[in-house]
Amino acid sequence: MSVDFDFCIIGGGVIGLAIARQLSSQGRVLLVERHTLFGSETSSRNSEVIHAGLYYPPGSLKEQLCLRGKELLYAFCQQFEVPHQRIGKLIVAQQQDDPKLAELENKARHLSIPIERWTQQQLQQQEPQVQAAEALFSPSTGIIDSHQYMQALAQQAEQNGALLMCHTHFSSASKPFSTTAKAREHWQIALNTQDGMYQVTAATLINSAGLNAQKVAAQCGLSEQQIPSLYPCRGHYFSYAGKSPFRHLIYPLPEANLAGLGIHATLDIGGQLKFGPDTEYLNKPAADSSTLSYTIPAGLDKKFSAAIQAYFPTLDTTRLHPDYAGIRPKLHQAHETTADFVIHDDKDSRAIHLFGIESPGLTASLAIAEKVQGMLS
Repeated sequence: MSVDFDFCIIGGGVIGLAIARQLSSQGRVLLVERHTLFGSETSSRNSEVIHAGLYYPPGSLKEQLCLRGKELLYAFCQQFEVPHQRIGKLIVAQQQDDPKLAELENKARHLSIPIERWTQQQLQQQEPQVQAAEALFSPSTGIIDSHQYMQALAQQAEQNGALLMCHTHFSSASKPFSTTAKAREHWQIALNTQDGMYQVTAATLINSAGLNAQKVAAQCGLSEQQIPSLYPCRGHYFSYAGKSPFRHLIYPLPEANLAGLGIHATLDIGGQLKFGPDTEYLNKPAADSSTLSYTIPAGLDKKFSAAIQAYFPTLDTTRLHPDYAGIRPKLHQAHETTADFVIHDDKDSRAIHLFGIESPGLTASLAIAEKVQGMLS
């Protein structure tokens, strides 16, 4: 029985686009994205940081794919002229000999991640506006223009013949059992476009729908026991008007259970300084990500100011302005130990479902695509 596509990818964020590029060299790829633009949700509402790989549980997918993804991403940016910069990051501690800082330093050395311990004097020489007792400097941390990165991924995929469709809603997918062939047939996928409903077939289905991954998985027949719970967590960002007082990214020590990395200072490619994100778990998972709110609550500037002044005491609060918010598809609650990425390989039906791809998903994107390709080979 003929099939329209070898691979159908649901979700056109940075992960879906990276997978489309990876698989487009070995088969016919269809990627569907319901929004007007690719990466309109989680992929375009983050800090745009290329992470070094310091924070994640030993042996976890987050750790493995971040380390591999960082190298792949820098090479990709260099090859395809995606704006990026190895700007370096400072993780600052307010107390001398903080055990959390020592733990991060030991982890970096164990993983062969470049790291330097800076004294208060060294810190003052390099970042005179930063107040801290000591710091770790991570030279391999960088920043990237995530929008141009996604454009480059889409361009590479399309050059290899992939069909990438926006304004296309995934409605359902089924894989009937053929009594004659005594095997599962190809995926039958219903899509809703501006021109009406369409049916396509695909040999393999890949669910990279981000905040909607759980919903898509259920629509594809995955059982409730196989689908991890979703705990959407909103993070807010504030911009800082005028010239940045920093040359590096400035991070406090991470929050308990790695719920977040603390309200940190990042620079974008244009030199704009922004602070964030915080962590706000939403009360109930939405049935659909389109119903989630990205509004920044009034009065949040006070919380941000207090957190920032812990390491930037001369903060001019009149230059701090609400900017944007993003929502992370976490698989754990605030009081629970941080959850790993989940890449579920449903071999019986030839489908792969990606759950909980939050930070460091942007950094790990090419490594995730590489892993998905390996799982299908």
